[in-house]
Amino acid sequence: MSLAHIDNSSPSRRLVAAPAAPAPAAPAPRIRAVPDGAEARGFVLYVGIDEAKAAAAGTDLGRIVEALKQLTAEIAPGAETYAAVALAPEGAGGRDVDVVRLALQDPAAIAKHRHTSEEEEDRASGGVVVDISRKRLTLDNENSALTYKEFELLQYLVLREGRTIERAELIASLWDAHDDEVPNERTIDVHVRRLRSKLGRYEDIVRTVRGVGYRFDRHADVSIRYASAPSPDLF
Repeated sequence: MSLAHIDNSSPSRRLVAAPAAPAPAAPAPRIRAVPDGAEARGFVLYVGIDEAKAAAAGTDLGRIVEALKQLTAEIAPGAETYAAVALAPEGAGGRDVDVVRLALQDPAAIAKHRHTSEEEEDRASGGVVVDISRKRLTLDNENSALTYKEFELLQYLVLREGRTIERAELIASLWDAHDDEVPNERTIDVHVRRLRSKLGRYEDIVRTVRGVGYRFDRHADVSIRYASAPSPDLF
């Protein structure tokens, strides 16, 4: 609605319409996921593509990152960017984008993964369950009393499934200068023998590669569990 005022400068004193007040600015659109009392400070775009797929498309991960950063600078010159590459074991299954979301700790992906893991745990019956998050080994629904070092040894092999690990690598990775025990190749053999004795009828999941070292071989009755995201030991 516009207002009017009387123009006293005119002999006839006519009514003159006042300029209309500017319309109030429309409020900035809100992102649905942002609750009251919070503000959006940026966003994450998860891109699922491995190096081989990028190469097949005639590009590489570095070029994709640079292109996205350049586009952002053109659209919003004041924006700051940060790129992180998601790593996973060679041959890891699943959709690329799901692997990326889990590796980079996307809360929604973590919640979904946890829910799936809990369902799998409820359905589990028998066999071997290596629970990385809880540092626990279950054999036929019974907890196995592994020592800390025995579980670390099993976990190291499990997270490098299918690869033969030399004794020297196990010593370098699982022992340090602060340990009371001074390890050697004989030490590894003793720990493996004790671990196998506790694995019972499943002892062959830890396989000896003569003259080289040891390897984890997964069987149909072996499952590996993570609580939320893969262990950092994977990377």
